[in-house]
Amino acid sequence: MLPYKIELLGAKHDRSAFACGVDSLDRYLERQAGQDAKRRIATVYVLVRVDEPAVVAGFYTLSATTVVLSDLPPGVAKRLPRYPLIPATLIGRLAVARGFQGQNLGEHLLMDALKRSFEASKRVASFAVVVHAVDHSARAFYQRYGFQSFEERVLYLFLPMESLEGLF
Repeated sequence: MLPYKIELLGAKHDRSAFACGVDSLDRYLERQAGQDAKRRIATVYVLVRVDEPAVVAGFYTLSATTVVLSDLPPGVAKRLPRYPLIPATLIGRLAVARGFQGQNLGEHLLMDALKRSFEASKRVASFAVVVHAVDHSARAFYQRYGFQSFEERVLYLFLPMESLEGLF
């Protein structure tokens, strides 16, 4: 059992101290995440140590999104209805603070996000989980878990919900 828990972002969390090495992710958590949560643009989950619940070790966001059917690989698209837009769940951001990297916490956050996405898809339809990798290293991280690239954009990836059925 990890000495961590994942919970919704709240006022008790020290967002200003978070630093993962990617400025856009650091700025997002500090300046925008709370507003996105209040406006229901994204649900923000934070990873905190059980003994230091104010310290944010990592975070991710979930939102509803759509996928353009023609952006999917032909083999995937042909199995779907011919709707122009297909419902999906977006992991908009996922990051681990520098002091916590190297402990497989990124995987822990991703598995939590996938489980929540899969469970939600039973109540609100979602064909896949979508991510927009910040760089090729992040792309490789997601590909290790079965994410596939969209046809034209290699940093945009998806994982069909059907791939998660046996996991959760």
